[in-house]
Amino acid sequence: MNAFKCLIFLLLLFFQSCSSQIEKIKGVSFVASRESITNDHTSPLVDINANYAAVMPFGFIRDLSHPEIVFNTNRQWFGETEAGVKQYSKALSVQHIKIMLKPQIWVWHGLFTGHIAMKDEKSWKQLEDSYSKFILSYAELAKQINADIFCIGTELEQFIMNRPDYWKRLILEIKKRYDGKLTYAANWDEFKRVPFWGDMDYIGVDAYFPVSDSRTPTLEACLVGWKKHKSEISTLSSQYDKPVLFTEFGYRSVDYAAKEPWKSDRGMTQVNLAGQRNATQALFEAFWQEDWFAGGFVWKWHHNHETAGGNENTQFTPQNKPVEALIKSYFSKS
Repeated sequence: MNAFKCLIFLLLLFFQSCSSQIEKIKGVSFVASRESITNDHTSPLVDINANYAAVMPFGFIRDLSHPEIVFNTNRQWFGETEAGVKQYSKALSVQHIKIMLKPQIWVWHGLFTGHIAMKDEKSWKQLEDSYSKFILSYAELAKQINADIFCIGTELEQFIMNRPDYWKRLILEIKKRYDGKLTYAANWDEFKRVPFWGDMDYIGVDAYFPVSDSRTPTLEACLVGWKKHKSEISTLSSQYDKPVLFTEFGYRSVDYAAKEPWKSDRGMTQVNLAGQRNATQALFEAFWQEDWFAGGFVWKWHHNHETAGGNENTQFTPQNKPVEALIKSYFSKS
């Protein structure tokens, strides 16, 4: 009888352990398009075992020192607007895909958002007012569409470093409008300096860390390249007792894909599918089994799957490339 009770106790512990495991966020960054989406556009996400999509409306700034954000206009693509967010989120939800709403800023000519900085106090106040209108309107929309995660900003280092008090106040206002999970998408070289991780549910990182200088990075070389970065990420997670979410991750299918993974240089034209696959596999092997790692969002996924990507494509998308099967395999795991 005692042996029987012991067996039952061990079985209960086993099933409790299994049920307590939190499923990883297996997401894609779903690119906004000119048109609405249908099941034909969302079913490929189911095919790769994705359970999340980042829906990304955009606001636009004329230059790095301009304080006005223009957003939700008739001149934007449908997917970049509030109406597009509602339609995309509804179509994705039909496929049981959860939503991270991730409003982003685009600076004219593609200048880096981390360098947005104003020249005087008046302009900083104008930027704060403009950003508040932008992000709070989407916080309210995140509540309306029942988004599981809301990302309060993406790669805005100078704005945050120069105006930390504003961001503290802004987070309080966001929480009045949206009661779901919050994150911020810090650039890979910014995440250690973000002052408000304690107010977030996830430490968000756009994971474009350099991990190999090779033309075709090997799995082994990339794993070695990850060691220092992984240690720093893990340490920050422990410091704040927060899980880490890769708000963006991915590699271009080009030579030297893991050397400076953030580069979108049009001069990089030599297709290298093996490099993309090896670097992606290393990221999964380094992080996917860590309890403190919540998962992440592949950069990036286009709605027109049948014609997206392909073996001659040099861009980030994994669609119709060897790396897509790799992602599907890892996304099949918990």
